[in-house]
Amino acid sequence: MTEAELSVKGVLFDLDGTILDTTPAYLEAAKLTFQTIGQQIPEYTKMLEIPKRIERRLPIDDLTKMEPKTFLEAYIKNFYRVAASKTKPVPRVAETLELLSRKVQLAVITMRFMPKENVNAELRQHNLDRYFASIVTALDTIKPKPSPEALIKAVAAMDVQMCDCVIVGDSVIDVQAGKAAGAKTVAVLSGLYSRAELVEAQPNFIINDISELPKLLR
Repeated sequence: MTEAELSVKGVLFDLDGTILDTTPAYLEAAKLTFQTIGQQIPEYTKMLEIPKRIERRLPIDDLTKMEPKTFLEAYIKNFYRVAASKTKPVPRVAETLELLSRKVQLAVITMRFMPKENVNAELRQHNLDRYFASIVTALDTIKPKPSPEALIKAVAAMDVQMCDCVIVGDSVIDVQAGKAAGAKTVAVLSGLYSRAELVEAQPNFIINDISELPKLLR
């Protein structure tokens, strides 16, 4: 696919690692959880491996050294508790969204199990809420990403065709969901996944962060 072929009417953004830098929240949630259960806080890379495993429904017991369900419940609770205060927008996100919103419709798709009003409130504290026509969370779907269900709901709300949309996310899950839905896919390096991991998922494009997206849509 050449750059000229990436013609879209809608952009579906993942939230964590794509619009918001969530790494500090992931680290804080892990630290709080390990402290609560009386375990030594592991190294940085292991703490960031936890949300990747959770997202992909892979075992985490080798990282947590305890019953996974107990750890998972505490970790997710801590993450939601600190997310709003520990996250911040990725670089140049406001100007990027402003530019894109003049050309296409924008939506947010997140795997967070929280009401869309909560997500909208978090975006509002960064003055980003006004750019999005639709927000779909894991609570709005029966099957979260990589199922295409969330994308289908977002596209219906925007009244555009899936083939005229691109999903932009930091995860292989985002790329898989986009492919399953029949959307174009752009992976960003601003989240938890390495270039090698994203290359393996075979998105249409890989960019450093969403500030590079407008030039792909020209």
